[in-house]
Amino acid sequence: MIVWVNGTHGVGKTTTSRLVQERLPGSHLLDAEKVGETLMDVSPSLPWTGNFQDWDPWRPLVVETARRVLDFAGGTLVMPMTVLVEPYWREISGGLAAYGIPVRHFVLHADPETLRHRILHDSVLGPSTFRLEYVDRYAEAARAWLHAEAEVVDTTAIGPSEAADRIAAVVLADASAR
Repeated sequence: MIVWVNGTHGVGKTTTSRLVQERLPGSHLLDAEKVGETLMDVSPSLPWTGNFQDWDPWRPLVVETARRVLDFAGGTLVMPMTVLVEPYWREISGGLAAYGIPVRHFVLHADPETLRHRILHDSVLGPSTFRLEYVDRYAEAARAWLHAEAEVVDTTAIGPSEAADRIAAVVLADASAR
């Protein structure tokens, strides 16, 4: 199975996903951003759109990479990755479904003011204009489709550890119910 941790840039997906992985026995972390970074390294001459997700190979490569890693490693994959474009999510989730891979889709949410504050005061990466550009895009996706497609974990007033506890509890309860 895949536990997909979605949400906008700067909301805490990577940190939370590492903690989720620690709480799920037999799980592995797979950051789909690495697929995009590989495309950026291989294809520096591709027209830059501002986001590697816009390149057609990225989405099927994410599906294939996840499938192959699951076949190789087994267990559960925890995948932190922002996907705010509905057709992109449909392509990825549909591709995984075609392989019979179940996906638990979570969205880490924080209100726009909290997001902006976190981005501007990030002690590791520092302020990021790239991340700030996605605050409004995330809000639009959340209203239009994203929150209806996922289990929302509101992180406005909680930290990554509590968010990870909530996600892991849902996944573990689901597994024990089977």
